[in-house]
Amino acid sequence: YEVRWGAGATPSWALVSARRLDYQGQSAVLTTFTPMNRMKQMESGLALWAKVFEASSESIVVMDQSGCIITVNQAFRRGTAFEMHELIGRTPDVLLAARNPPELMEVVRHATTLKGSWQGEIWFKRKNGEPYPAWLVMNAVRDAQGVVTNFIAMSLDISERKASEERIHYLAHHDALTGLPNRFSCDERLALSIQQARRTNAKVAVLFVDLDRFKNINDSLGHHIGDELLRSVSQRLLAAVREGDTVSRLGGDEFVVILNNIVNVEEIGKIVEHRLIPGVRLPHLIDAAELYISCSVGVAVFPDDSDDIGGLMRHADSAMYQAKKVGRNNVQFFTPELNERVTRHLHLESDLRHAAERGQLVLHYQPRIDARSGRIAGVESLVRWQHPTEGLIAPNLFIPLAEESGLIVDIGAWIIVEACRQHLRWREAGMGPMPISINLSALQLKDDNLVPTLQAAIATFKVPAAQIELELTESLLMENVVETILVLDRIKALGFSLSIDDFGTGYSSLNYLYRFPIDKLKIDRSFIQNLHVAPDNLAITRAIIGLGHTLGLEVVAEGVELASDVEVLQEAGCDELQGFYFARPMPPAQFAEWLASHRAAVA
Repeated sequence: YEVRWGAGATPSWALVSARRLDYQGQSAVLTTFTPMNRMKQMESGLALWAKVFEASSESIVVMDQSGCIITVNQAFRRGTAFEMHELIGRTPDVLLAARNPPELMEVVRHATTLKGSWQGEIWFKRKNGEPYPAWLVMNAVRDAQGVVTNFIAMSLDISERKASEERIHYLAHHDALTGLPNRFSCDERLALSIQQARRTNAKVAVLFVDLDRFKNINDSLGHHIGDELLRSVSQRLLAAVREGDTVSRLGGDEFVVILNNIVNVEEIGKIVEHRLIPGVRLPHLIDAAELYISCSVGVAVFPDDSDDIGGLMRHADSAMYQAKKVGRNNVQFFTPELNERVTRHLHLESDLRHAAERGQLVLHYQPRIDARSGRIAGVESLVRWQHPTEGLIAPNLFIPLAEESGLIVDIGAWIIVEACRQHLRWREAGMGPMPISINLSALQLKDDNLVPTLQAAIATFKVPAAQIELELTESLLMENVVETILVLDRIKALGFSLSIDDFGTGYSSLNYLYRFPIDKLKIDRSFIQNLHVAPDNLAITRAIIGLGHTLGLEVVAEGVELASDVEVLQEAGCDELQGFYFARPMPPAQFAEWLASHRAAVA
């Protein structure tokens, strides 16, 4: 028996053996005590290492000196689905996937024998034949004479890490929406095409493809329809080009096509006019509806138009704008005399100087909805330019031009007066007081006439200052903070409401934020879009709402397009909602009809 012997100074383990015998004619028992502390310690250590071996999360394979498998742990059996009896006595070659280099295991064993260890990436296969990548660490075990007696291989499945690396690499080089190469990959491929063309004296064509009036579809049918249309167009472009050519998406509705090994310009014309443009123009089936769209194409050719990437891209872009100018749905080739962009810029600036006095500027209004009651909380005024020849010009086209030329100050003053005038008209029409928000630009905030203009407008049309809310962008507030606070304090003293527009996209200092005399934060629409599929957007939105309420501010969410957006924002405690889900910006008359219908529905 094994006993715990307590007779000594410290307890110890002993092996007790007893035997009955005759001693001097009498019955006796001979008992022996064999100390076995060392043996028990070894047994305890072996039991511990056996537990470690089986509990390890890393796969472990033990082999003898010839490389045959002696045992494997539970992690290895669980990861590969092999049972112990299927592996004992076999070499690890049975575990290697076919994509490994030949004789890999022999090379690994040889290196381990020489250096004592080896580590690197390797491909194993599971029992069902499925390959998976692993990081392998192989160690040699030697006896007292230094002879290798065993090999121990520890491996870790790195499938998820490899997939993440591949995904990151893919996203770095491809457009997430269409799967086409992005701007970075486009530049790389164009550089390679130019190098090859130099060696073979061939030509390379760069095509700038821009969809015509895509914004109309995006605005009227929603961004999800626009995204599906972009995917469909990308497939049409791929089908139109030849093998070896490149189709990439720069962003928005702009695509770049690289045509390699071009013999002459006529070949480019045939590809574009007979395949590319007609292919895009065919109906696109989106959500069981047929959508039609055309494209404008600008072409620059290496080396005729430029011998570097930057020049080719600029010239193709200029040619594309020329195609837009002459009626869209066509292709134009770059020529050195092409200066359409500059000419158009100058013409628009000249026309914009007289747009207000000629009655070409109009205000559209988009409702802001109280998130709790669903009632109208106010409207945001948005300027539009009804050009006599070019039609309705979107703000993103002429507002930057107005900023650059300084015309935004006069336009902004007109907007203030017109918004107050409309406020009076609605009151006289019995629609009640309607809070109106007006966007201010950086140049307006620096203009000394801003405060007098505001005072004159509310006095002329008898508008309570609190009914007018002035919106300023986050980045605008951070320019000349001290001076900005002084101006805002003067405006606030008159009774106007102030809000920060596009909050979350700038670089606000929270140290300054509480010093601004503001009443509202407007969350930028980029956070509201994809609210349900991008956890970061939802987290940021909730954080902004919490921050605003902590500072005693109301919070408005822009870009609300879905009923699910409304539910999430209501649950998050947002105060006001604004977006296409409720209504698009509309002229005053249309807004009056919408308001009557909305109030009836709420009632």
